Amino acid sequence: MAVPASSVDASSGTGTRTGPAPWVAMYHSVGDRSDDPYRITVTPDRLDAQLAWLRRHGLRGVSVATLLTARARGEGRGLVGLTFDDGYADFVEHALPRLRHWGCGATLFVLPGRLGGDNAWDPLGPRKPLLTAEGILHAATEGIEIGSHGLTHVDLTRADDLTLKAETVESRVALQELTGAPVGGFCYPYGTVDPRAVQAVRDAGYTYACAIDPGPLTGPHALPRVHVGQRDGAVRLLLKTRLHRLRRRPVEGV
Repeated sequence: MAVPASSVDASSGTGTRTGPAPWVAMYHSVGDRSDDPYRITVTPDRLDAQLAWLRRHGLRGVSVATLLTARARGEGRGLVGLTFDDGYADFVEHALPRLRHWGCGATLFVLPGRLGGDNAWDPLGPRKPLLTAEGILHAATEGIEIGSHGLTHVDLTRADDLTLKAETVESRVALQELTGAPVGGFCYPYGTVDPRAVQAVRDAGYTYACAIDPGPLTGPHALPRVHVGQRDGAVRLLLKTRLHRLRRRPVEGV
């Protein structure tokens, strides 16, 4: 289905002070999806096809930091944010080569309190290994933005004050020490967010944070994202880009 790039500009915006929320895609694992009860996995071939679809329509996947910076300059048209939650080890093996092939960037949200561990927070499905410190550093040296997903994948809306501070402040400090670079992005585990969590993330010094559907909290520290999964071929991707403007609230400052 040939579609002009202008018709699927992914709401990248024109850099105005208030405009549609940036179009940010949410991925998790890239690999074997034979046992995938939460539908968090796409196969490498499916990711390859999705990135190819973006490029055919004049769009390019970038990190959230790159997307927001471009929008602030009025140069965001044609850019789509790509995010990968949890920091699965398969990112380096399967996602990174395909991102490089298509000239795309991305943001990888990792858990410094679970380096080399697994997705123990998921009661169902297989245990998926998480990146080690070396894997995260490798991704960073390849130009991938590293952001925090908290320390250990805790629902911040249910966390006590000490846990909330650890998950936001300490995770940022740990990642900055690991990478030797500033960490400006945060991603709410499970996508759950409330005013208290947003304030904690802002107070921790992050410049932006990603949620899923934050509703009235939508803003630089609660950016909406669109789930992209195995079922998303050309038609579904087209619908998701076109419906984005209708589903997302305006955002000030991004």
